[in-house]
Amino acid sequence: MAMWVFGYGSLIWKSGFHYDERLPGFIKDYRRVFYQGSTDHRGTPEFPGRTVTLEPARAEYCVSFESGISMLRKINTMLWSILNLVFCVSGSECYNASSEGGDGIHRICRQKHNKNYLGCASLEDIAMQIVLAQGPSGTNTEYLFKLERALDQLDEHVTDLANEVRRILHKRKQFV
Repeated sequence: MAMWVFGYGSLIWKSGFHYDERLPGFIKDYRRVFYQGSTDHRGTPEFPGRTVTLEPARAEYCVSFESGISMLRKINTMLWSILNLVFCVSGSECYNASSEGGDGIHRICRQKHNKNYLGCASLEDIAMQIVLAQGPSGTNTEYLFKLERALDQLDEHVTDLANEVRRILHKRKQFV
């Protein structure tokens, strides 16, 4: 028996666990947004960074990892320590790039009522927060630019946000 993990943020470029197979794909009826506060990785409690979460909308690009069931406890522990807030875990259809439909895959998404959920803001406000935030795992801009690079322009929101951050950095003479 295998377990599949759906990655839509930093797991796309850095899984942090052993897996047997990695497949690009997409998940239906959700979109990736920078609405989640990060007080322990890309920001601090005093000045949270912003990381992605999923909300209901159009289909979204993702990566799925297959791993043996023996890795389940280790992977779950690692994921909960990275994503460490309040989550829902439910079955979802994830589609790989070469098929029409996928098996039920557990997706983990942050719930809006968790204490670090920041919600919607203007592109400019989100970009400025990302420019200014940094935490133990690095700068918030590094997170955004790695996600942008990994998605290779497949996500318009991420691309637009990265371009706005570049505009702000250029204006502040902090070149990337």
